[in-house]
Amino acid sequence: MKISIKILVALFLVNSFANAQTSPAIASWLQNNSIMGRHYVNGNSTPIADNVLANVQTVQYSNNWVYASTKGIPTYITGPFLDGNPSTATAQNAIFKFPLAPTKNTGTPTNTTGGNIGVFINGVALFDYRDGVSWKNSTSALAGGPLGGMGDAKWNRDAVVGERAGFDCAKGHPAMGNYHHHQNPSAFNLDLVVISNVCNLYAADGLYTIDSTQHSPLIGFAYDGFPIYGAYAYRDTNGTGPIVRMKSSYVLRNITARTTWADGTVVLAGPNVSTQYPLGYFREDYQYNTTSTNTPDYLDAHNGRFCVTPEYPNGTYCYFATVDAHWNSAYPYVVGPTFYGNKVATKVTSITETTTTYTPDLTSIKSLELNSNTVGIYPNPVSDLVAIQVKNLVNQNVKVELIDVSGKIVTETTILQGSSIGYIDTSILYQGVYFLKVYNQEGLSYSSKLVITK
Repeated sequence: MKISIKILVALFLVNSFANAQTSPAIASWLQNNSIMGRHYVNGNSTPIADNVLANVQTVQYSNNWVYASTKGIPTYITGPFLDGNPSTATAQNAIFKFPLAPTKNTGTPTNTTGGNIGVFINGVALFDYRDGVSWKNSTSALAGGPLGGMGDAKWNRDAVVGERAGFDCAKGHPAMGNYHHHQNPSAFNLDLVVISNVCNLYAADGLYTIDSTQHSPLIGFAYDGFPIYGAYAYRDTNGTGPIVRMKSSYVLRNITARTTWADGTVVLAGPNVSTQYPLGYFREDYQYNTTSTNTPDYLDAHNGRFCVTPEYPNGTYCYFATVDAHWNSAYPYVVGPTFYGNKVATKVTSITETTTTYTPDLTSIKSLELNSNTVGIYPNPVSDLVAIQVKNLVNQNVKVELIDVSGKIVTETTILQGSSIGYIDTSILYQGVYFLKVYNQEGLSYSSKLVITK
């Protein structure tokens, strides 16, 4: 039987279109054209509504590229930034261009840089480990003077350590308006050991909630095009074994004086390890443990590995947002200090090729399974503020109602697309027994008793 060239070409195009439609690099972005961003200001725990769309507005793709257009604003509340940062999260009006078929870099690895090195699926920027501060090769630095700029730096300050006081509840902050995360984008108060109290007054959440019992969701893409996952995954790279925490292979050096790098290179001395400059304050305080990757749950020098994931059943290289046993962020945090692949993604001002606009089929989105394993309510009993935590990342809003014993809806809230937790103020309610009811997009619900005390 003969098949014409035209038919073969048509079949190829149909298959290419189908493959593109199902590519996680196209289908994973959280698209939104109705929810607006919100922010706190210092001294006011009531969020202020912004006239800026949150998450990603459009996704377009060609045979080789996907374009995500976004303002760079999340649905979770941003701010305040209590270290004196005068900036707020402002619209970036960005178009990010990512490859549909990322490739491994077979040459010298490319270093991550300051500024954007990736984008989370809600359009928010990912930065690497550093901030804009370092220990300079200067007389003032040698004499114990202040930290200086990046020009002749030898000791680069770790942003997650040095700027912690300026992160909001979702562990993010802006640089000249560009709101971003350097680390795992989950709220401080959801960690097993809480190391910042900013959530106490300015409750927010984050892009996802860590769940040690499930494979973490795909949460973004690095500038080489490879996907980024949360902290937990299958132990074995073939997609089998128990769910385990993915561990960084970087460890703190055993030093008290900063005179050499981990490879033995002698450099101009930085400040001695002290209370003011603790071990881990600088990126150069870490060294890569080459023996760690002999076990499958330890990551490589780029903070990733090749493995099977729910979105990539045939396997892919992917990065992980690493945390320690307390769920506090662990260096190098997400991507770095070098990229695994060829860094080709970029921010563009316009799309100069023919593309197809991707419209997600909301009816095909896996509905959130509502049960005691996927919905957390705490504290219970409660007096002032109850948090309702949705443990699965889904592309939908989740409705929450608080109902009294007579069946009356006392108050309600919505956990927005791209968020993981909602809050209800119970301080003005009478003590007694209430019921919380949580609804998914299909109207299916889960109910739990809530006791309010005074």
